[in-house]
Amino acid sequence: MEKNLKKKILAALMAALTCIATMILKLPTPTMGYIHIGDGMTLLCGFLLGPAAGALAAGIGSMFADIFSGYAAFAPATFLIKALTAGIAGLLFRLFKRRPKQPQPYQIFVIASGLIGETVMVTGYFLYETAIAAFAAGRLTTAAVAAGAASAAAGVPFNLVQGLAGILISLLLFPILSKVPDIKEQLLY
Repeated sequence: MEKNLKKKILAALMAALTCIATMILKLPTPTMGYIHIGDGMTLLCGFLLGPAAGALAAGIGSMFADIFSGYAAFAPATFLIKALTAGIAGLLFRLFKRRPKQPQPYQIFVIASGLIGETVMVTGYFLYETAIAAFAAGRLTTAAVAAGAASAAAGVPFNLVQGLAGILISLLLFPILSKVPDIKEQLLY
């Protein structure tokens, strides 16, 4: 099978797995959101598919999870935030792997790129929730933005937990998935 077609099929599969992983175990938070294990798949999209295809797969899968779970108002932001998370993590992972120094265990690359990618996720949702709360006040004033930021800050600890869980899940699944011949073929070693 053509390598490009295999990558498209793998991207579609990763998008579906990201959606399922996001929806299968949802722990509601007091901030009306939920903690899920989909961030592990989001990171794996970037690591296994690379920044561009990984960003699309993670963004699409996460967006559909929001739509199917009744969070359609978050779907456009989720698409962008999760795409950036996977894209940046995938790009950094590939850059770390290409460094010509002594070979390092994959765990270092997964953790380093995962931490930066998940920082993008936490920051992205904080900014989006700040903007939503500020616009809900009816006028975009300094006070409305400050109140929105205070409201959005309540979700940061939950997003941090979700991000750390995503890094742990990707640490566990990466060595397994990277041994699958069609996936291994996609990785740039």
